[in-house]
Amino acid sequence: MATLVAGANAALTAENPGLGHVVVGMGWDTIPSRGPQAELVPFALMCDAGGQAVSNDHLVFFNQLVSADASATFIGDGDMEQIDVELAQVPAEISKIIFLAYADPEFRGPGNFASVRSAHIRVATAENRELVRFDISVAGLESVTAMIFGELYRHRDDWKFRALGQGYSTGLAGVAKDYGIGL
Repeated sequence: MATLVAGANAALTAENPGLGHVVVGMGWDTIPSRGPQAELVPFALMCDAGGQAVSNDHLVFFNQLVSADASATFIGDGDMEQIDVELAQVPAEISKIIFLAYADPEFRGPGNFASVRSAHIRVATAENRELVRFDISVAGLESVTAMIFGELYRHRDDWKFRALGQGYSTGLAGVAKDYGIGL
């Protein structure tokens, strides 16, 4: 298993021949509160070569469990929110899959990432063998309302993972604007 830093890349399929299926898990711990608190919502966004969402049917989250092509599936939560990706089934028009979380503004007041004390994203095999992990710095997140944890992307005929940790102060609306999602 490799631990990455922000901006680092890891070759997935080149270093793991025959890898056709991964589980991307995102997790975090928050400070419990009886008052306003962020309810983080995991989200996967499938993009074309221009970096735009292919369609609103290529989003995966709690309200749309499977992508239009059935290559990505939200498989639930628990200690970690997980999205299953069948790499071999991802259509050629998809060049990257972005994994993010946003603070749901309708749950216990407008939230942000200030109460998050640890956050990470990991890529594992279907058998739960961790391939890469990125522990995200949680310092100074008072104005962050959405965050891109990382992305799977095509590089020639292979799949790679990039650790990002890019925060947005404009929430899901800001992500939607940047990636062409219709809200």
